Amino acid sequence: MSEPRIDIAHTPAALPTTTGIEVKSIDWVPLAERTGTPGSLFSLWFMSNANLTTLATGMVGVAMGANLLTALLAILLGVAVGTVFTAFHSAQGPQLGLPQMIQSRAQFGYRGVALICLVVIASIVGFNIFNLLLAGDVLAQTTGTELSSLWYVLIAVLAVTLAIVGYHWIHRVQKWLTWLFLATFGIFTIVALIAIPLPAGALAGGGFAWPAFLVQFAAAAAYALGWAPYVSDYSRYLPPQTSPRAALVFTASGVIVGAGWLMALGAFVASLFAGADPVGAISAAADAIVPGLGVVLLWSSLPALVTVITINVYAASIELITVASSFVTVRPTRAVRIVACLVIGASGLLGALLATGEFLDSFGSFLVVLLYVLVPWTSVNLVDYYAVRRGHYAIGEMFRPHGIYGAWGWRGLLSYAIGIVAMVPFVVTTWFVGPIAQAIGGIDVALFVGLIASAVAYLLLARGLDLTAERALADEQAGAQGVHSVAFGTR
Repeated sequence: MSEPRIDIAHTPAALPTTTGIEVKSIDWVPLAERTGTPGSLFSLWFMSNANLTTLATGMVGVAMGANLLTALLAILLGVAVGTVFTAFHSAQGPQLGLPQMIQSRAQFGYRGVALICLVVIASIVGFNIFNLLLAGDVLAQTTGTELSSLWYVLIAVLAVTLAIVGYHWIHRVQKWLTWLFLATFGIFTIVALIAIPLPAGALAGGGFAWPAFLVQFAAAAAYALGWAPYVSDYSRYLPPQTSPRAALVFTASGVIVGAGWLMALGAFVASLFAGADPVGAISAAADAIVPGLGVVLLWSSLPALVTVITINVYAASIELITVASSFVTVRPTRAVRIVACLVIGASGLLGALLATGEFLDSFGSFLVVLLYVLVPWTSVNLVDYYAVRRGHYAIGEMFRPHGIYGAWGWRGLLSYAIGIVAMVPFVVTTWFVGPIAQAIGGIDVALFVGLIASAVAYLLLARGLDLTAERALADEQAGAQGVHSVAFGTR
């Protein structure tokens, strides 16, 4: 069955449409529809991280017994490590005009990438369950009502609605919310650091705790790295002449400032109120400055929780369409994207309605496992983009199940599996500790083992690729004189 064509044409006179409900999902963004500046990536990723879920992630180390200095060091290093990979993925968006996982077909194959997408969808739904639980807790505490399923439904509807409207409005809303957040949490943070004294020994008491440091480091790194599988989904509408360095820097600064700030604040309030939940801790800290301020601060945090759910729903809908299109014919229409958003939103809502306290308690472990499963993928993808193919791809072939990238990219899948297997002896979780990790005192170095193993494996396996033929095909598809046409192909 013949599929629709993608017209890769640059029409300078055409103005990109940035209003109304977005149509595109997994399809390539034509040059005539590219708009925006890389500066928009800062507010998008700042607000995606400036929320109570991030704050909760920063409480993990202190909850395990780390002092504040140990927790802050782990947060700083973890966020920096995770952000490096996320930012390099973001730079791919303007160059290719594709969602991240469609581009990953070059490494994992037309159908093989569905395996990675399913992992990402599971992680996104997990994050959204936690986001909904926190937002529902905020509404329950600030309204003085019982935690009701109605709160979850209300939050989910708002988030999914914005996700359906799509890319351009998500960027706009995140920019507006940046100013609201700075005016509320910015002032609160400064005043709290000055006005609220830490308990004795909270800053550096008890010495350096390796287990708590490593768990906090892994949680922070996983949180920052968790955006990597879909970060370029939010830069793919930028013009192709966008500087990769600018895209990288604005993305990295947004993640580092947003995640670093909120995680550090989380460690601070956890040091003040031992054993408190994220909502209770931030509310108590605000009330310690001015009685009643906690309610105001919590209300101001709600929009950020709603939009981070939106960010996840939008991206996961693209992943879901990618999975479906890997096995059946799917026309990437507006209706298909809306249905995908509804499915992802409903999955997170159902999870929140069924979640128990054990889910909240295991959030830190969830982040560690997320780090393990994403590290080999990010290693393969970045090595392919920056070292093997160096940004040269035959985009039309990514929409052909039997094109040059194949249905199953055995090189990428094997390298991913090698990374996973190599990490097992080094992992540290609440359920299993690898034998080598036990031998070295519970130190978790699985992240670095997985990165290196997958990278080396893919570099060796990629030596058999015929890149000359691939680049010739890419040039042929690109055409000449600024007007290009690439067919999806047939099934």
